[in-house]
Order: sequence, then C-alpha cells, then structure tokens
Amino acid sequence: MHIGGIQRFSSIDFPGNLAAVIFTVGCNFRCPFCHNPKLVCGNVDPIAEAYVLEFLTTRTRQLEGVVISGGEPTLQQDLFQFIEKVRTLGFSIKLDTNGTHPETLETLLAYQMLDYVAVDIKHVMSRYAFAAGVASPMIEKIQNTIDLLLNSPVAHEFRTTVIRDFHTLEDVVAISKQIRGAQRYVLQEFIPKTTLDAKFAEKLPFEKSLLETIIPEVKKNVQQFEIRQ
Repeated sequence: MHIGGIQRFSSIDFPGNLAAVIFTVGCNFRCPFCHNPKLVCGNVDPIAEAYVLEFLTTRTRQLEGVVISGGEPTLQQDLFQFIEKVRTLGFSIKLDTNGTHPETLETLLAYQMLDYVAVDIKHVMSRYAFAAGVASPMIEKIQNTIDLLLNSPVAHEFRTTVIRDFHTLEDVVAISKQIRGAQRYVLQEFIPKTTLDAKFAEKLPFEKSLLETIIPEVKKNVQQFEIRQ
C-alpha cells in the first residue's frame, strides 16, 4: 500500500464510528477543486504500511473503524490484502472512492470486506470530464459503481462537494436523480484553501440557506439527504 497520510482520530468521517483515516497516494482524476493535491500527485513522504498497522494495533480499544481514503484507494493493487489485515484487528472499514473501479468494489463487497462505502459524485454526467479534470472520466464505470451500491445491502452514501459558479442547484437535483434510491446523499461544503487548481482557491461555497431550498426535491430521490458543513 502506498500510504501518504494518517489522521489518528476522527468522529465525523465514518458515521457511527470513532475512526482513524488512512490516505493513499495517487489518483486517476485531476479535479481542479481537490483539497489533497499532494496526495493526488504523489508529492508526499510515504508512510510504511507496517507503521500504520502497528499504530492501529495500539488503538483497538479506542477506535471502532478505519476509513481508507485518498487519493483513490482502488488504484492500490494490494488494497484487498491491506483491508484484510485491518479487519483482523477488529476494525470496521469504510472506503472512500471516486467509483472508477467497480470491479474492485464488487470483489470487496463479495468478500464482506466493507462496512460502509462513500462515493464522490463530481457533477452531472454531462459535465463530468470538466469536473474530474480528465478527458475520459469513465462514466460507464461510475454508473456501474452506482448500480452496484444501489443493489447492495452495505451502508453507503454518495456525496458532492458543491461550489458556487461551478455547480447549480439544478445540478444537485439532477445528481440526486442519477442516484435515485440511494441510502444517503451528502452535500459537502467547499473549503477554498489549498486546491489542485489555484484558481479554485478563490471560489466560494454555497450558502446553506440556498442549498436548503432544494431539500424537498432531492428527498424525492434519496432516502436521506444531508448538508454537511
């Protein structure tokens, strides 16, 4: 596993669980608003897998779960083996993914390796290449991931980081229709700090009062809707 960061404690990243967050290195997207550009581009000092596992061993009584985030974790060829080691320690596992490797997700689900899955939906499908920063954002694979989760009993959420002048309220409603039937859809507040494209550090988040106006429309399509700030 190529690991580039670890958050030793989080009460918000894994619903219902106190967790550590492991950040993997590398991503197949180049989202201009990405807040982890060093991880995406590999400009971080690596952290040994043995060190991470040793740390987790010392936290089996304090923590309940481990979040594997990135970057994009499904690019890691030994992701399955790493999760297996972490589960052996007794932790629940949450995976954060951009949804471009449904075959990896399907294997992990088949072997009951995951307790929660969060998929980032960057934009409406017609604007995905622009939002993901790549010419071919693998729309079909992302749709396969959506369908896989909608037909799986595993706890899951889809989430969109919303940015003024980049998304519209109509976009958010359209995304909720793309994931119709999802257990949870979460809007995440954009934080204009460090971004992959420096121009996005000047953009602003939506006002919560504006986002609240579309709650009735979005709730027609998903089981739970949350504005996370």
